[in-house]
Amino acid sequence: MLDVCLLGTGGMMPMPNRFLTAMLARLNGRLLLVDCGEGTQVTMKLLGWGFKAIDVICFTHFHADHISGLPGILLTIGNAGRTEPLTLIGPPGLSYVVEGLKRIAPELPFSLQYVELKEETPNPIEINGFRISYTLADHLIRCYAYRIDVLRKGKFYPQKAEEQNIPKAIWSKLQKEGRAQWEGKVYTADMVMGQPRKGVSVVYCTDSRPVDRLIPFAREADLFICEGMYAEEEKKQKAIENKHMLFSEAARLAKQANVARLWLTHFSPSLSEPELFLETAKGIFENTELGEERKTISLSFTE
Repeated sequence: MLDVCLLGTGGMMPMPNRFLTAMLARLNGRLLLVDCGEGTQVTMKLLGWGFKAIDVICFTHFHADHISGLPGILLTIGNAGRTEPLTLIGPPGLSYVVEGLKRIAPELPFSLQYVELKEETPNPIEINGFRISYTLADHLIRCYAYRIDVLRKGKFYPQKAEEQNIPKAIWSKLQKEGRAQWEGKVYTADMVMGQPRKGVSVVYCTDSRPVDRLIPFAREADLFICEGMYAEEEKKQKAIENKHMLFSEAARLAKQANVARLWLTHFSPSLSEPELFLETAKGIFENTELGEERKTISLSFTE
C-alpha cells in the first residue's frame, strides 16, 4: 500500500488557507517528499507522519515556491534524530542551490547525497521500495515531472517449490531476494514465482505546459497530481506565456494517459474559488478532484 498526501495546493506564494504545493508519499513507514516550498514543514506537522523517516526529497525545479522551505525541513529532520544519509534529487545545479540554502542550516547530523538529473531518457532510481522515474516538463526553467511506482512481485507457488524439492528453509529468501543457495545448488525466483503483478503509481507534475511526452509518462497511473494554475479558458494566453496549465488542459492529459484519477493543484493566488471551475475539468475527465490541504489517499494493489 502506498499512502499519498498532497501537503498544499498553492502556486507562487503561500496564502492564509493554502500552503505551497508539495507531495508526501509513505511506503512501509518510509517517506518520500516532492518539492519543499516555504511552510512545507508546518503542513507536514499538521499531517503527523513525522520527519525522521524522510529518505528522499525530489525537486521539480528551483523556483522559490518549490524549494525555499528546505533549510527548515533539514533542521527539523535532524532534530527528529535522523543520522542516516538523505538523498536529494533534482535538476542540474542541485548541489549548488542546496549548499547555498544550507548556509543557514550548516550543522546537520546526517549527510546529503545529491542526484542531479541530466539525462532526458533516464533509468529509474530505486530507494527503499520507491521506484522514481522522471521526464522533462515544459516550464520557464528546467523542470521535471516525477513518477513514483511501487512494483509488485509475482505470486509464490509452494507446489512448484515442493515439486522441485526446494528446501523450505530458503523459500522466504527466494521470495525476497530472488536467489538462494542450498548445499551447493543455486535456486532462482523464476522456479517458484509467477509473473510480476500490477503495482501502484502516482505521477506529480507542476509548472508545465501540457506537452505530449507527459502522456506516456503518466500512462495508467493510479493517481495523477497535475497543476491547474489557471481555471478560466480566457487565461490560456497567460498560461502559455508563463508555462502553466489550465484545468481543461490537465484534464485532457489525464484522459489521454488513461489515469485512474486526477487531482488538480498549484492554484494561482488569484484563483480563490477553484471549485467554481471543477465542472470544466470533469466534463473532459470525469474522475477529476480538486486538491486540498493534506488531502490523502491510500493506493492498494488491485490483484
